[in-house]
Amino acid sequence: MTQKKGFNPPPYPYDRLDELKPLGAHHQGGIVDCSIGTPFDAPPPGVVAALGSSDTERGYPPSIGTPEFREAVAAWMSIRLGCQLDPAQEIAAAVGTKEFVVGLPHWMKLRHPDRDTVLYPAISYPSYEMGAVLAGCRAVPVPVDANWSIRLDAIAPEDRARALLLWVNTPGNPAGGLDDLEAAAAWGRSHQVPVFSDECYSEFTWDGPPRTILATGTQGVVAVHSLSKRSNLAGVRVGFYAGDPDLVGYLREVRKHAGFMVPGPAQAAAIAALSDQEHVNKQRETYLARLQRLSKVMTTMGVETSLPRGGFYLWVPAPNGDAWAFTRLLVEQIGLLASPGEFYGSSGAEHVRVAAVQPDERIGLLEQRLGTS
Repeated sequence: MTQKKGFNPPPYPYDRLDELKPLGAHHQGGIVDCSIGTPFDAPPPGVVAALGSSDTERGYPPSIGTPEFREAVAAWMSIRLGCQLDPAQEIAAAVGTKEFVVGLPHWMKLRHPDRDTVLYPAISYPSYEMGAVLAGCRAVPVPVDANWSIRLDAIAPEDRARALLLWVNTPGNPAGGLDDLEAAAAWGRSHQVPVFSDECYSEFTWDGPPRTILATGTQGVVAVHSLSKRSNLAGVRVGFYAGDPDLVGYLREVRKHAGFMVPGPAQAAAIAALSDQEHVNKQRETYLARLQRLSKVMTTMGVETSLPRGGFYLWVPAPNGDAWAFTRLLVEQIGLLASPGEFYGSSGAEHVRVAAVQPDERIGLLEQRLGTS
């Protein structure tokens, strides 16, 4: 009797870069790792102090977030995004947001067993696709236009009919595109497809003010936000989702049963971070300056690169369309580790993503190696 094979996880994308690291070992100062969007800058001292002084370590925190946390989220969204939300019904905590993104199709499939399709931008964060795969759903990429924005008109009627949800991402990772969120919300409402908007990079919107899908109301839409990028708190794992009270209410109850809880100290730190905009303004200046410096590095390497409309990644066209060859070249010649674009979908295979996260002195190493500093 032949035993059926179960699910075999694909290689984790960034683990595939390990084989390239020895190629840059000869550079004094080592590799400058711009492959992953891990924040390197320090969070504000007041946020760190809140993390260690909340006196919330002993008890179980509310899965949906403490009232104080949800009120802080509501206040921030009102001030920064112009949205008036009910913290009691329309906001809930998430353990970071990656777990929310990956787990969402599973929870939505339980609610709508007659649907099986997750729609997401063709060039995007790989967890949208993986969440669909892990839930046993169809992962259907939606084409993007020349500005890296999702093309709602390209969604096939048969996919729309089977859709559990649509993901949009503004600013987009990896290419920095800005979707028409008002159009996405209208599309979802007209076709009765929930739209989830990943807005984790909203504070780093360069072309105009921060955007949210909640600007036209909460019906049928949910915005997802993280403190990881905004406040350099990736290691604390705290984020939130907000929007349609029916969708938020359903997900809050399911996640209670599943045991998802943001630790109390993490929620206290998030409250402190959300009440402080000054550190975010400084971080914006830092990321923009780094993007400009890295763009000049690419120009010196012979590749013209445009700054993104949002986010802190350069989306660099690879010479001759060979992203892996260009990634190897960057490691060998200047010790820069980037990510081949295929990590973000087959449509991105001719680009390389460079994260502007390394400290200024590390970027200075690249400039020294090119003789431009």
